[in-house]
Amino acid sequence: MLKGLKIYFKKRAIWTVIFLTIISSSFAQKKAIVTDSTRIEDKKDIIIMPKPHNPRKATLYSAVLPGLGQAYNKKYWKIPIIYAGFATFGYFIVSNNTEYQNFREAYNYLSNGKIGSPPNDLSEKYSLEQLQQGRDYYRRNFEFTIILTSLWYILNIVDASVDAHLFNYNVSNDLSLRIDPMFEQTPIIQKRPQTGLKLTLKF
Repeated sequence: MLKGLKIYFKKRAIWTVIFLTIISSSFAQKKAIVTDSTRIEDKKDIIIMPKPHNPRKATLYSAVLPGLGQAYNKKYWKIPIIYAGFATFGYFIVSNNTEYQNFREAYNYLSNGKIGSPPNDLSEKYSLEQLQQGRDYYRRNFEFTIILTSLWYILNIVDASVDAHLFNYNVSNDLSLRIDPMFEQTPIIQKRPQTGLKLTLKF
């Protein structure tokens, strides 16, 4: 009899442990599901804000390296135009400076009484007055080209700054301008309707 009771209580204890294990595991799974769903809802609530576009950065980038501000603004097609302009101005700077130096040396050679060997063949082709005119002409061109290059550099900076300010400006496709005829009823004193044009700007 005592042995039977021991076996009975032993089986009951085993079933109790099994029952508690099942309950605890189901509770843990439910908690995990709730936690996962909460995490999913939290992720849905997160709004990723785009990184603000900084016009100061674009201006600084173009000042340091022309075209870098345009790359920051994602206007990559402007970079070849910028460097084509600098290449053109650079060519004219070099060529005008070379001609200026040649005319200046030839002018100095003639004005000093042709002492020594001629620096170039210009001293034999042109007179002293013509050499002076050529020297002054190429010097003006050289200085003017430097001014244009400086303006091109400034324009590169201004362009990057303006594009950066308008980077987040969105022009809607619904923007339209319409001109329609208008018929307006005048006050009671004037019973005739007035006609005209109506200007409608739709945003």
